Amino acid sequence: MAVADDQRMLDRFVRLCEVASPTGSERAVANTLLAELRELGVEVTEDGSAGPAQAGSGNLIARIPGERDGWVMFAAHLDTVPHQGDIEVALDQGVYHSAGDTILGADNKAAVTILAEIAARSVDARPPLGLELVFTVAEEDGLRGAKALDLGALRSPFGFVLDHASPIGEVITAAPTYKRLTAEFEGTEAHSGIRPEDGRSAIAAAATAISRMELGRLDEETTANVGVIAGGTASNVVAGHCRVDGEARSLDDEKASKAIGEMVDACTWAAGEHECDVDVEVTEMFQGYRLPSKSRSVTIARTALERRGVDPVETSTGGGSDANAFNAAGFETVLLANGTEANHTPEESVAPDRIVQMFGICEAIVEEAAARC
Repeated sequence: MAVADDQRMLDRFVRLCEVASPTGSERAVANTLLAELRELGVEVTEDGSAGPAQAGSGNLIARIPGERDGWVMFAAHLDTVPHQGDIEVALDQGVYHSAGDTILGADNKAAVTILAEIAARSVDARPPLGLELVFTVAEEDGLRGAKALDLGALRSPFGFVLDHASPIGEVITAAPTYKRLTAEFEGTEAHSGIRPEDGRSAIAAAATAISRMELGRLDEETTANVGVIAGGTASNVVAGHCRVDGEARSLDDEKASKAIGEMVDACTWAAGEHECDVDVEVTEMFQGYRLPSKSRSVTIARTALERRGVDPVETSTGGGSDANAFNAAGFETVLLANGTEANHTPEESVAPDRIVQMFGICEAIVEEAAARC
């Protein structure tokens, strides 16, 4: 029976990946999942987060009562990064990948698939502990769905997010604070061949600012980057406008603030040097967290992995996930690796046996949480 169930789960993975759901356009995949869960007889609701999260649907919350009174939460996100064209899933040499030039969508539909299968198998055999399965929206752009979720309505005291593209066994106990910078340089346009001295180049100001920034890996906890620079109208016009998008991240809040502050200072100084104006906006996209190794959720994850023959590795990440939003709001959440690779790229892939393995680890987490309830 397990083999047949595993194939059902893998077929669902392919089906869900091929339903497009870039951030802001989650409605189709949300409807697909709602229909499947309700057909199974699972209690599932959609919250009112679509508007606040600027998403195509609200977050979905499925609840399955257990044999005991306690609850545990698992979360995955429905949206993907943007892509061009339809996704077609191919299975080649035991690995799922995109048949074309698109992403695969395993981020995070491998996890969505696992949670849906947990629901399917819990219909006939009640789980030892109550399950809350949360499917968020707009994760890929600022964790907006997770931020809008009413965590106070959850019955679980802690949870697990299956959204880290690394080998199964990694337990993410620390993630960074992420601050985004947008700098709009305003200069003066002039004909570059006739009266360049009348111009004030916004591009030159932006370039000077970037040249003064310390970028890349600043230390073992901190990174900084400029990812976009755009401006000007033509090669024969001194550029009157230029926009710079950058970021700073650190596992230490103070270091993140210091790094982004130095980037702001560089922009301000360079604008003055080039007689330009600059408007700089800094937005905290998400807040970092650290979980003690002895916390309930980390202990349960570590023990569950060991029970399934996987050596747990507690580590940190430079990326963000819904776990950042949940932990920032005071809801203890562990981010777990799910065995996917090369997320956000056409080389994205996941092996079917990794999906099956991660399902088994989730089962072990429920069993371990019930034993400690």
